[in-house]
Amino acid sequence: MVRAAHYKGGRRHFQSLLLAAGAHGAPEWRSSNKPVQTFDVMKKNFRVGLIGYRFMGRAHSNAWRQAPRFFKLKAGIELHTLCGRDATGVEAARAQLGWQNATTDWRDIVESPLIDIVDIATPTFAHAEMAIAAARCGKHVLCEKPLGLDLKQCEAMVAAVKKAGVVHMVCHNYRRIPAIALAKRMLDEGALGRIFHFRARYAQDRLADPEFPLDWRLQKETSGSGVHSDIQSHLIDLARYLVGEFTEVCGLVNTFVPRRPLAAALARGIRKMGKVTAPDSALFIGRMKNGALANLEATRYAPGRKNQITLEINGRKGSLCFDFEDMNRLQYYNAEDPADRRGFRSILVTERDGIQPYVGNWWPPGHGLGYEHTFIHTFADFVNACAEGRPVHPTFEDGLKNQRVLTAVEESSQKGRWVRLT
Repeated sequence: MVRAAHYKGGRRHFQSLLLAAGAHGAPEWRSSNKPVQTFDVMKKNFRVGLIGYRFMGRAHSNAWRQAPRFFKLKAGIELHTLCGRDATGVEAARAQLGWQNATTDWRDIVESPLIDIVDIATPTFAHAEMAIAAARCGKHVLCEKPLGLDLKQCEAMVAAVKKAGVVHMVCHNYRRIPAIALAKRMLDEGALGRIFHFRARYAQDRLADPEFPLDWRLQKETSGSGVHSDIQSHLIDLARYLVGEFTEVCGLVNTFVPRRPLAAALARGIRKMGKVTAPDSALFIGRMKNGALANLEATRYAPGRKNQITLEINGRKGSLCFDFEDMNRLQYYNAEDPADRRGFRSILVTERDGIQPYVGNWWPPGHGLGYEHTFIHTFADFVNACAEGRPVHPTFEDGLKNQRVLTAVEESSQKGRWVRLT
């Protein structure tokens, strides 16, 4: 077993060690300076390299392990190499999470001829460089949201994956909550008729305490637009997925606590403050291409809300409601029911045999799923798309469209007016 974190010979030495370890049938390695397609759409096994091993790295690792156990994938999965900046931390994570190798240099993953899929689960500022390099080396790319720091990065990422002809996906896992997937099916079938309203709120409470330390999510250079891009991007993606594209927005990005303690100083027993440079709360209204009105809010100043996502969609023929704190249920009101028995019905989304999306791969009816299953569903769909060489949504183009909305809301907040999306 080769564990790259244990070697000091650098990237080329790591590659030679991997090759020596036995890369039977591995494609020829070429310089990453030239785009090269190194995958075969008929291949039976994909070796995965994951960059990042903390919160999202753990969620992604679990998904890679479980997807082939519960879904009939069109290719095998091998958890090949895990990457993190701290050698001790990444080695401990490798052992715990089930990866074969560990490295502290993400280029070892991107440039290795043994890796077919690059999974990026890092802070936002690193997404663009890693994804572009992976695409140039012919790797399929799965990237955490938001796609990039800004429009320029997102456009470059889209251009790179399109030029390389690789499969690409943004990990907006909430699309694959069974209840949300069922809502999408109902909307596509016209269950609500003409759509009037889309309302969504993403509420957490982690910033309500002004003593919560400054972190990368509150810095513009590392997060892009703070809470706006970190969690509001999920709501924007769900709005586009369920209802359609935005045509214009009017919004406000805000910072309630402009200075916070520095974690590194606190660890030394020193109280030193740092400036918050990215929004810690955001909201906007908008018009959508189909005429619907939208109202979206993201905040981490909602005491008691740990990770609540609420959606409501109103149409001429009825309404749909969803609350992530009760994620196995979808609320549905049918305005065409007889007048004496109208009311919201609670649909428990756990029916098997193809009746409801995804749940047939899991447990008997009534046995609910959790947060981790949304990643497993996402990764199963991604692997099958890689095996068939076809697109899978949300693509990097979707990530770019989400970024256009994020950017337009920031512009609206700065200029105090409506902003049209072109």
